[in-house]
Amino acid sequence: MMNLDLFGDEAGTQDLAPGARLLRGFALDAAPALLDDVAAVQAQAPLRRMVTPGGLTMNVAMTNCGGLGWVSDARGYRYQATDPLSGEHWPALPGTFAALAHDAAEAAGYTGFAPDACLVNRYEPGTKLSLHQDRDEQDYGQPIVSVSLGLPAVFQFGGLKRSDRPARVPLVHGDVVVWGGPARLRFHGVLPLAEGTHPLLGRQRINLTFRKAG
Repeated sequence: MMNLDLFGDEAGTQDLAPGARLLRGFALDAAPALLDDVAAVQAQAPLRRMVTPGGLTMNVAMTNCGGLGWVSDARGYRYQATDPLSGEHWPALPGTFAALAHDAAEAAGYTGFAPDACLVNRYEPGTKLSLHQDRDEQDYGQPIVSVSLGLPAVFQFGGLKRSDRPARVPLVHGDVVVWGGPARLRFHGVLPLAEGTHPLLGRQRINLTFRKAG
Protein backbone atom coordinates (compact mmCIF):
# COMPACT_ATOMS: atom_id res chain seq x y z
CA MET A 1 0.00 0.00 0.00
CA MET A 2 1.13 3.57 -0.64
CA ASN A 3 1.78 5.69 2.43
CA LEU A 4 0.38 9.19 2.74
CA ASP A 5 3.81 10.47 3.80
CA LEU A 6 4.87 10.14 0.17
CA PHE A 7 2.56 12.97 -0.79
CA GLY A 8 3.37 15.79 1.61
CA ASP A 9 3.43 17.05 5.16
CA GLU A 10 1.04 16.12 7.95
CA ALA A 11 -0.73 19.49 7.69
CA GLY A 12 -2.06 21.55 4.81
CA THR A 13 -2.61 20.48 1.22
CA GLN A 14 -1.39 17.07 0.11
CA ASP A 15 -1.49 15.73 -3.44
CA LEU A 16 -2.88 12.20 -3.59
CA ALA A 17 -2.62 11.89 -7.38
CA PRO A 18 -2.77 14.22 -10.38
CA GLY A 19 -6.12 15.99 -9.96
CA ALA A 20 -6.69 14.84 -6.37
CA ARG A 21 -5.86 16.73 -3.18
CA LEU A 22 -6.33 16.27 0.54
CA LEU A 23 -7.06 19.51 2.40
CA ARG A 24 -6.21 18.82 6.04
CA GLY A 25 -8.55 20.55 8.50
CA PHE A 26 -10.16 22.66 5.78
CA ALA A 27 -13.69 22.25 7.25
CA LEU A 28 -12.77 22.62 10.93
CA ASP A 29 -13.96 26.19 11.37
CA ALA A 30 -17.20 25.51 9.53
CA ALA A 31 -17.87 22.17 11.26
CA PRO A 32 -20.32 23.40 13.96
CA ALA A 33 -22.49 25.17 11.37
CA LEU A 34 -22.24 22.20 9.00
CA LEU A 35 -23.44 19.83 11.74
CA ASP A 36 -26.37 22.09 12.58
CA ASP A 37 -27.39 21.96 8.93
CA VAL A 38 -26.87 18.19 8.78
CA ALA A 39 -29.38 17.85 11.62
CA ALA A 40 -31.86 20.09 9.79
CA VAL A 41 -31.51 18.07 6.57
CA GLN A 42 -32.00 14.78 8.42
CA ALA A 43 -35.10 16.13 10.16
CA GLN A 44 -36.69 16.77 6.76
CA ALA A 45 -35.28 13.74 4.91
CA PRO A 46 -34.31 11.03 7.44
CA LEU A 47 -31.32 8.76 7.02
CA ARG A 48 -32.06 5.40 5.45
CA ARG A 49 -30.17 2.35 4.18
CA MET A 50 -30.90 2.04 0.50
CA VAL A 51 -31.11 -1.25 -1.37
CA THR A 52 -28.88 -2.05 -4.32
CA PRO A 53 -30.33 -3.17 -7.67
CA GLY A 54 -29.22 -6.67 -6.66
CA GLY A 55 -31.32 -6.58 -3.50
CA LEU A 56 -28.57 -5.99 -0.91
CA THR A 57 -29.03 -3.45 1.87
CA MET A 58 -26.25 -0.88 1.93
CA ASN A 59 -23.90 -0.63 4.91
CA VAL A 60 -23.97 3.16 5.04
CA ALA A 61 -27.09 5.08 6.10
CA MET A 62 -27.65 8.12 3.93
CA THR A 63 -29.86 10.96 2.78
CA ASN A 64 -29.53 13.86 0.32
CA CYS A 65 -29.96 17.58 -0.07
CA GLY A 66 -29.83 19.86 -3.09
CA GLY A 67 -31.69 19.95 -6.39
CA LEU A 68 -30.91 16.28 -6.98
CA GLY A 69 -30.42 13.29 -4.69
CA TRP A 70 -28.73 9.95 -5.33
CA VAL A 71 -30.94 6.89 -4.91
CA SER A 72 -30.69 3.15 -5.37
CA ASP A 73 -33.39 0.51 -5.72
CA ALA A 74 -34.41 -2.35 -8.02
CA ARG A 75 -34.52 0.13 -10.93
CA GLY A 76 -30.84 0.96 -10.54
CA TYR A 77 -28.58 3.81 -9.38
CA ARG A 78 -29.62 7.33 -10.37
CA TYR A 79 -30.24 10.93 -9.35
CA GLN A 80 -33.74 12.31 -8.93
CA ALA A 81 -35.32 15.51 -7.62
CA THR A 82 -37.62 13.86 -5.06
CA ASP A 83 -37.17 11.74 -1.95
CA PRO A 84 -38.67 8.29 -2.68
CA LEU A 85 -39.78 7.97 0.97
CA SER A 86 -41.85 11.15 1.06
CA GLY A 87 -42.39 12.07 -2.58
CA GLU A 88 -41.25 15.59 -1.67
CA HIS A 89 -38.29 17.47 -3.07
CA TRP A 90 -35.03 16.93 -1.23
CA PRO A 91 -34.11 19.64 1.30
CA ALA A 92 -32.41 22.65 -0.29
CA LEU A 93 -28.63 22.72 -0.22
CA PRO A 94 -27.68 24.82 2.85
CA GLY A 95 -25.59 27.90 2.15
CA THR A 96 -22.87 26.62 4.47
CA PHE A 97 -22.60 23.43 2.39
CA ALA A 98 -22.45 25.24 -0.94
CA ALA A 99 -19.85 27.73 0.27
CA LEU A 100 -17.56 25.08 1.72
CA ALA A 101 -17.79 22.89 -1.38
CA HIS A 102 -17.01 25.84 -3.65
CA ASP A 103 -14.08 27.01 -1.53
CA ALA A 104 -12.60 23.51 -1.13
CA ALA A 105 -12.81 22.87 -4.87
CA GLU A 106 -11.10 26.19 -5.54
CA ALA A 107 -8.35 25.40 -3.03
CA ALA A 108 -7.76 22.17 -4.95
CA GLY A 109 -7.56 23.99 -8.28
CA TYR A 110 -11.17 23.69 -9.53
CA THR A 111 -12.84 27.07 -9.99
CA GLY A 112 -16.55 27.77 -10.18
CA PHE A 113 -17.77 24.53 -8.60
CA ALA A 114 -21.50 24.79 -7.85
CA PRO A 115 -22.84 21.43 -6.62
CA ASP A 116 -26.48 20.51 -7.11
CA ALA A 117 -26.32 17.37 -4.96
CA CYS A 118 -24.93 16.50 -1.53
CA LEU A 119 -24.95 12.94 -0.25
CA VAL A 120 -25.05 12.84 3.57
CA ASN A 121 -23.57 9.52 4.72
CA ARG A 122 -23.42 8.15 8.27
CA TYR A 123 -20.78 5.59 9.20
CA GLU A 124 -20.82 3.71 12.51
CA PRO A 125 -18.05 1.44 13.85
CA GLY A 126 -17.70 -1.52 11.49
CA THR A 127 -19.34 0.30 8.56
CA LYS A 128 -17.40 0.32 5.30
CA LEU A 129 -17.80 1.44 1.70
CA SER A 130 -16.50 -0.87 -1.01
CA LEU A 131 -14.29 0.40 -3.82
CA HIS A 132 -16.39 2.03 -6.53
CA GLN A 133 -16.43 4.79 -9.13
CA ASP A 134 -18.82 7.75 -9.17
CA ARG A 135 -20.32 7.39 -12.65
CA ASP A 136 -23.96 8.45 -12.27
CA GLU A 137 -23.31 12.15 -12.86
CA GLN A 138 -23.90 13.83 -16.24
CA ASP A 139 -20.61 15.75 -16.39
CA TYR A 140 -17.34 14.10 -15.38
CA GLY A 141 -15.63 17.45 -15.88
CA GLN A 142 -16.80 18.54 -12.43
CA PRO A 143 -14.90 17.41 -9.29
CA ILE A 144 -16.09 15.49 -6.25
CA VAL A 145 -15.71 17.21 -2.86
CA SER A 146 -15.81 14.91 0.20
CA VAL A 147 -15.92 16.26 3.78
CA SER A 148 -15.15 14.17 6.88
CA LEU A 149 -16.79 14.96 10.23
CA GLY A 150 -16.66 12.91 13.43
CA LEU A 151 -14.74 9.67 13.90
CA PRO A 152 -11.52 9.08 11.94
CA ALA A 153 -11.65 6.91 8.84
CA VAL A 154 -9.26 5.33 6.37
CA PHE A 155 -10.10 6.44 2.84
CA GLN A 156 -9.01 4.14 0.03
CA PHE A 157 -8.01 5.96 -3.14
CA GLY A 158 -7.28 3.65 -6.03
CA GLY A 159 -6.68 3.85 -9.74
CA LEU A 160 -8.82 3.76 -12.84
CA LYS A 161 -9.13 -0.04 -12.63
CA ARG A 162 -10.70 -1.90 -9.71
CA SER A 163 -7.63 -4.14 -9.59
CA ASP A 164 -5.28 -1.16 -8.96
CA ARG A 165 -3.98 -1.24 -5.40
CA PRO A 166 -5.42 1.73 -3.47
CA ALA A 167 -3.58 4.15 -1.23
CA ARG A 168 -4.78 4.21 2.37
CA VAL A 169 -5.39 7.80 3.44
CA PRO A 170 -6.20 8.51 7.13
CA LEU A 171 -8.92 11.14 7.48
CA VAL A 172 -9.96 13.00 10.63
CA HIS A 173 -12.63 15.51 11.60
CA GLY A 174 -12.49 18.53 9.29
CA ASP A 175 -10.47 16.95 6.46
CA VAL A 176 -11.66 17.43 2.87
CA VAL A 177 -10.68 15.38 -0.19
CA VAL A 178 -11.23 16.79 -3.69
CA TRP A 179 -10.72 14.81 -6.87
CA GLY A 180 -11.47 15.59 -10.51
CA GLY A 181 -9.82 15.93 -13.91
CA PRO A 182 -7.59 12.89 -14.52
CA ALA A 183 -8.58 11.51 -11.10
CA ARG A 184 -12.35 11.92 -11.50
CA LEU A 185 -13.10 8.24 -12.20
CA ARG A 186 -10.63 6.70 -9.78
CA PHE A 187 -11.95 3.90 -7.60
CA HIS A 188 -12.36 4.84 -3.94
CA GLY A 189 -13.91 3.54 -0.74
CA VAL A 190 -13.69 3.50 3.05
CA LEU A 191 -12.24 0.72 5.23
CA PRO A 192 -14.38 -0.51 8.17
CA LEU A 193 -14.70 2.29 10.70
CA ALA A 194 -12.78 1.63 13.92
CA GLU A 195 -14.49 1.76 17.29
CA GLY A 196 -14.30 5.12 19.02
CA THR A 197 -16.15 8.15 20.33
CA HIS A 198 -15.94 11.65 18.90
CA PRO A 199 -16.63 14.60 21.25
CA LEU A 200 -19.17 16.15 18.84
CA LEU A 201 -20.68 13.15 17.09
CA GLY A 202 -20.17 10.19 19.44
CA ARG A 203 -19.85 6.80 17.73
CA GLN A 204 -20.26 7.99 14.17
CA ARG A 205 -18.69 9.67 11.19
CA ILE A 206 -20.64 11.97 8.88
CA ASN A 207 -19.42 12.31 5.30
CA LEU A 208 -20.72 15.04 3.01
CA THR A 209 -20.08 14.31 -0.65
CA PHE A 210 -20.75 17.17 -3.07
CA ARG A 211 -21.35 16.62 -6.78
CA LYS A 212 -22.58 18.37 -9.89
CA ALA A 213 -25.03 15.65 -10.91
CA GLY A 214 -27.32 17.24 -13.46
